[in-house]
Amino acid sequence: MSAHRVGLVVPSSNITMEAEIPELLRRRRERFPGETFTVHGSRMRMRHVTPEELRRMDGESDRCVTELADARVDVYVYACLVAIMAGGTGYHESAERRLAAVAEAAQGAAPVVSSAGALLAGLEALGARNVAMVTPYLPELTGLVRDYLEAHGVSVRDALSLGVADNLAVGCLDPEALLAHHRRLDLTGCDALVLSACVQMPSLSVVQRVEDEVGIPVVTAATATTYVLLRALGLAPVVPGAGRLLADG
Repeated sequence: MSAHRVGLVVPSSNITMEAEIPELLRRRRERFPGETFTVHGSRMRMRHVTPEELRRMDGESDRCVTELADARVDVYVYACLVAIMAGGTGYHESAERRLAAVAEAAQGAAPVVSSAGALLAGLEALGARNVAMVTPYLPELTGLVRDYLEAHGVSVRDALSLGVADNLAVGCLDPEALLAHHRRLDLTGCDALVLSACVQMPSLSVVQRVEDEVGIPVVTAATATTYVLLRALGLAPVVPGAGRLLADG
């Protein structure tokens, strides 16, 4: 039996990652019944997904990691993709290094991963250099995500912005709608589909169904984050029914 504590740093209005990450880890236990996971959260204040609020929110991440250090978690997960990407090219790496230093100073040293870095790592693992994506954001922020991915060598061939600025409203979007949204994208030449380029937009219930339909790997902020957190724990990144990135073999 192996037990693991996962520390999530999330926006205060996020209601999705504390549901989808535990569900992915629960599914993993179907394949690896000897493992147990507990998920512990700390929150950064943010209600509206705007560049100004994202910058203010990011400033609270050090406090969140310091709080989670007291729980002696085994991995820290900065679970807000666009807040990191708003920091400019390469910010996921510098943020992860800074927060690792914060954790060590708080006597809770452990690996730090981010959803932004996770999406890049997941696409790299799939060999995906050309993607299409769905975001809940206003077009300005979708452009920011596009620019970040392209600065790291991933071409965004097509993108759909749903135009929702209220972060709580994003968490209440119906994942079943993604079954229609993704059909509005041109997947010609794409190696992968990013079905939810946002940690708050629910998508887990339809990931495998969409992947089976489109015939290319489908990833989301949550599946990519689970991929990197499992690797950070030294575990095989395998979760049944969550798309090719987390497939067994």
